Amino acid sequence: MVSAQPSQTSPSPTLQKIAAEAAARQKAAPPPHRRQLPLRVGTRGSPLALWQTRAFLTRLTRFCPVLRDMNAFQEHLINTTGDQVQNRALAEIGGKGLFAKEIHEALVDGRIDFAVHSLKDLETTLPPGLVLACTMRREDARDALILRPGFTPGSDPNDPYSALPEGALIGCASVRRQAQMLHVRPDLRFGLLRGNVQTRLDKLAARHCDATLLALAGLRRLGMEDRASIVLEPSVMVPSAGQGIVGVTVRESDVELRELLSAIEDYEARAVSTAERALLSELDGSCRTPIGGYARLLSPSTGARSELHLTGLVASEDGTFLLRRDIVGQASDAERMGHELGRSLRADSPASIFTD
Repeated sequence: MVSAQPSQTSPSPTLQKIAAEAAARQKAAPPPHRRQLPLRVGTRGSPLALWQTRAFLTRLTRFCPVLRDMNAFQEHLINTTGDQVQNRALAEIGGKGLFAKEIHEALVDGRIDFAVHSLKDLETTLPPGLVLACTMRREDARDALILRPGFTPGSDPNDPYSALPEGALIGCASVRRQAQMLHVRPDLRFGLLRGNVQTRLDKLAARHCDATLLALAGLRRLGMEDRASIVLEPSVMVPSAGQGIVGVTVRESDVELRELLSAIEDYEARAVSTAERALLSELDGSCRTPIGGYARLLSPSTGARSELHLTGLVASEDGTFLLRRDIVGQASDAERMGHELGRSLRADSPASIFTD
């Protein structure tokens, strides 16, 4: 995937200005209305969440080395509802935003200054007063199928599920993944498997199930890409909207911090995430609605503007209904495209899919 964002070899004027102001404030007691360092960064405590947070802060301080030298950031680990309850499906404990709820409460209350998330975990509509300040360059958005010991990938590249025997048990907590697999293999069985990446891999190794699915992005970031038995192309498994993208939320009123964060935003990640989140907002399904959304920028011809290709998917939980459509347009029209595709999918899907 080719990024349309120009490379940056030196800090932008905005970053230089903010860094200079931060250094000046460090030497003198800040007035009461100014924020004091260190800035408090909210994050979940899982290994993947911490990796993402630290990678983001590394990128930020690379552009503003003075911030690194000042130890300008302090991690605040926050235990979310999604982390606390591991033995029930997310839909049964409140559904949307369960990996961000407590983090955003801390942000609204002023206990942290900004928060780093997996974008796919964010609510489509953020709480009042909060905004998505920036998105970081997308890692591989594809899903990966991981087989238990003793199973090996099949030899047919056109049938990625051929390694799974009839009636195989898949450990999975995602209705999106379940529906797409059942649409192709209605014989498969599904059991709830939740927890962080290592926990799921350990349960698979202990033969609690025959296979599971994880985002390839997470495996890569944790140095576990070799655990992926089969990488599923988006044409086989449409990813979750925002998968592979790190997003940073901040208070809308915090203009200075928003400027700092937006200065390192990845153009392509913002374009594709805008389209995918607009698609989600238009569909606005229940927590049990299998929805997929995946956008990518197409390499432009000489002198042409970047085109954006968006795929959307809606299905029933059991996979008996599945509707997939695509739309292509200008990257500048990302939000409009997402809404347009979402309306099209909703219009031609059973109304019962979108209700609890």
